[in-house]
Amino acid sequence: MSSSMLAQPLRRPSLGRMAALLGLALLGAVVGVAGALVQAAWFPLGLLLALAGAGGLFLGGGYALRGRSGAVAPVLGWVVAVILLTASRPEGDFLFGAGGGSYVFLLGGMALAVICATLAPGRQPDGDADRLGK
Repeated sequence: MSSSMLAQPLRRPSLGRMAALLGLALLGAVVGVAGALVQAAWFPLGLLLALAGAGGLFLGGGYALRGRSGAVAPVLGWVVAVILLTASRPEGDFLFGAGGGSYVFLLGGMALAVICATLAPGRQPDGDADRLGK
């Protein structure tokens, strides 16, 4: 009988995995900035392209690293970039307008983040399967 995954102590991720997570977070920020520009420039196809790019990165990161952390890292980068872009500057300049496309991009991106983080594969313990009948 093997021990439960919950009973195992947490291990620090490898240096390569931490570098991959940092790279995914930076890529998420780039996709957030690019999506913010594209969604307003080519409405409505730009909005669809921006959301498809974000969703592809979120889900692809999860599958590339075979864990939910691979999906959450680009989400964090995307959220930070988009939140910083929504804030107005002291000069009164802002990137996001008050149009419906901006709200769909913000809310749709957040919904995609939750969906992709949920669909991403969870890390499985190493070793044989602990199922009945095996």
